[in-house]
Amino acid sequence: MAGILLLLTAAGGLVASPAQAQDCRTSPFAGVDWHGCGKKNLMLDGSDFVQANLVDVDFSYTDLRNSNFVSADLTKATLVRAALAGARADRANFQRVEAYRAGFQDVRANDASFMAAELQRADFSRAELENANFQKADLSRAIFDKTVLTGANFSYSNLSRADLTTAVFEGAINFEDAFFFLTRIEGVDLSAAIGLDQHQVDIACGNAATKLPAGLVTPKKWPCAEAEKD
Repeated sequence: MAGILLLLTAAGGLVASPAQAQDCRTSPFAGVDWHGCGKKNLMLDGSDFVQANLVDVDFSYTDLRNSNFVSADLTKATLVRAALAGARADRANFQRVEAYRAGFQDVRANDASFMAAELQRADFSRAELENANFQKADLSRAIFDKTVLTGANFSYSNLSRADLTTAVFEGAINFEDAFFFLTRIEGVDLSAAIGLDQHQVDIACGNAATKLPAGLVTPKKWPCAEAEKD
């Protein structure tokens, strides 16, 4: 019957129509379902997104500072130039997000996943990213100033021209098959790094203070003129 918004089940119950599955006009709250919603250019700082469904949400240019994303799912969300400074995002899922020039300064995202995310020029200054997974992520020109990266996984990621010079990490950190073209590692202690090979070292930007894993040697000349670091 035309115009009916509720469908009867075989057992006589009621099932919500697809239009009722989520409401993009709803204000933020823990567990909110905004999947696929457009949330560009908004002021949402301090919002509660704990365990929220934010799959494929467009947060481009949106202010999300100091918000709570603990255990939220942001798979394939768009975060281009979004501001997330000071946000809490432990165990959050940022897989396949598009986050060019996003601001993750002072974010706490321990055990979060950024697998296959597009994070070119993203700023992670002073963030806590222990055990974060950046496998296959594009982190070209990303900033990790005083960022805690203990236990992080960068296997198969693109770290070209990323800055790790003041990153903080102890013990193993995985760089297996990561692209290290002009990656800044001056003064960085990589002695416990996993998966790092001589070719990666040879094309990175290190110096005499850079510490390498056993079996790797300091290149005779690092390919890093000052102009190439910009």
